[in-house]
Amino acid sequence: MTNTATALDPTRLVIAALIGLALLLVLIIKFKIQAMVSILTGAIVIGLVAGMPFEDIVTAVNDGIGNTLKGIALLVGLGSMFGAILEASGGAQTLAVTMVKRFGDKKAAWALGITGLVIAMPVFFDAGLIILIPLAFSLAKRTKRSSLFYAIPLLAGLAVGHAFIPPTPGPVLVATMLNVELGWVILVGIFCGTCAMIVAGPVWGSICGRKYMVPVPEHVAEQDDIDTSKLPNFWTIVGIIMIPLVLIILDSVSGVVPALSGVAPVFAFLGEPFVALLIATVAAMFILGLRHGYNLEQLEKIMTKSLEPTGLILLVTACGGVLRYMLQYSGLGEVIGNAVASANLPIVIVAFIVAALVRICVGSSTVAMTMAAGIIAAMPEISSLSPLYLACVTAAVAGGATVCSHFNDSGFWLVKSLIGIDEKTTLKTWTIMETLVGGTGFIVALIISFFA
Repeated sequence: MTNTATALDPTRLVIAALIGLALLLVLIIKFKIQAMVSILTGAIVIGLVAGMPFEDIVTAVNDGIGNTLKGIALLVGLGSMFGAILEASGGAQTLAVTMVKRFGDKKAAWALGITGLVIAMPVFFDAGLIILIPLAFSLAKRTKRSSLFYAIPLLAGLAVGHAFIPPTPGPVLVATMLNVELGWVILVGIFCGTCAMIVAGPVWGSICGRKYMVPVPEHVAEQDDIDTSKLPNFWTIVGIIMIPLVLIILDSVSGVVPALSGVAPVFAFLGEPFVALLIATVAAMFILGLRHGYNLEQLEKIMTKSLEPTGLILLVTACGGVLRYMLQYSGLGEVIGNAVASANLPIVIVAFIVAALVRICVGSSTVAMTMAAGIIAAMPEISSLSPLYLACVTAAVAGGATVCSHFNDSGFWLVKSLIGIDEKTTLKTWTIMETLVGGTGFIVALIISFFA
């Protein structure tokens, strides 16, 4: 492929990229074409306009799909099933209710922020919000405060877990494309995510709660409080959620700590992300499923249903891989890399800017992460960067893909309808919250990158 890449004219490559990416955005924004079709079309147009041989374009498509899916397909599937069991068993509610009781009503906003962060790692954002928003409303009803006082911290926690910390699909996808160990991504993600949750959650939530008095929706005000007697044990839930995180981190740590060299092969196997998630999923099946009244047939239905949304995620992600390989095989990645080098901008900053621009234009954080990761991964210098720096780049992409949620983001409309506020208030609360989450996470990643 390198011979083809060097034979192509750099100016033509840049023009090809601009045409292909512009077409991609127009197809999604103007014509509402499905993201997978748009990304795949844009990638092929880049190859054609750049003058790549047809067989190289086909190779880039096949390599992009195969190499991307082999790193993420199992993780997305297992993560979906793990989250579904956690959701069906009431585990998410257990975490929220227990945390609120421990923190007390005065600090309940902090409890909801932390709970949202933890729950969004195994559970999709939309599902986590629908499960936990009644608790935010019940607190607002009991304390006679604005719903936003509790809803914003919950949303911030969910947004952070969804964007920064594996095994949620976004950072797993970026880490796969950049070829960085998930252990480093988790460690950096926890630092970035915690700071982002604090700033965008309890701090911004208290400001919103005082500024906008949003009453509890009528249909919620009439409901009884959550029955906690049938919920699973708090520490059981925490233990099960921590299984994959601890195993993946131990794998990364054992590789650099000489004292653990003897057990490094064992941790390398157990910390392989799909093995760690499989162990957590099986544990959830038996501890949360069978022990809480579900039989194997019911669990099978719950787990199978959870896989329905994963097809779209995987296909959009795979097409992002195609974009990455098209840029790489055409030689455009090298052109972009040289341009970045001459501009003296750290790759962490470039990653954030690219992801943020796509996010603002397209709305989808998944598409923003996919496109940004594809462009950054195509740069030749990526292979020479340290794992810690690459983890910071991953967090920067996640931050950029989170900022500025507005009318073209489905999350914007979900939050608006669930909380019962108008578009203007949603922009002034949710949109700013998402920007604080992404911006704070990026700043922390940038600071960490100075020491990488």
